[in-house]
Amino acid sequence: MSEQTERAFLKQPTINLNNKTRILSGSKKTPRYIREVGLGFKTPREAIEGTYIDKKCPWAGNVPIRGLILTGVVLKNKMTRTLIVRRDYLHYIKKYRRYEKRHKNVPAHVSPAFRDIHPGDLVTIGECRPLSKTVRFNVLKVNKTGSSKKGFSKF
Repeated sequence: MSEQTERAFLKQPTINLNNKTRILSGSKKTPRYIREVGLGFKTPREAIEGTYIDKKCPWAGNVPIRGLILTGVVLKNKMTRTLIVRRDYLHYIKKYRRYEKRHKNVPAHVSPAFRDIHPGDLVTIGECRPLSKTVRFNVLKVNKTGSSKKGFSKF
């Protein structure tokens, strides 16, 4: 079964757990609802084989990805299933004919399909419906950065 960490019984709304054919056949494995996000993003192996239940997951939940697709660097991941992505950009100052550095912090939901995301990793996030007061994005892809490897940063 899945990890029951909440007080309420967690289940995927599209799966019938009381299916007679599954019970009579003696199958221990529960069926799992998975869908493809599209837009060229592959479904993670953990989303297919895992047992987690997350209604805000783009693969195993009920959240369509539409709108903006952004990339950024993970700044913090201290919240439960949520992280802060820093997006750096250049803003043009017409008076001086130069650019200045600016940034935005974007909160994004992390599916349990992505095991260990650490600050400094490069992530791709996609826009979805509002998931909470501040969260409107979902993590779609993670590029791990080696801590010992030297190289150019994103900005």
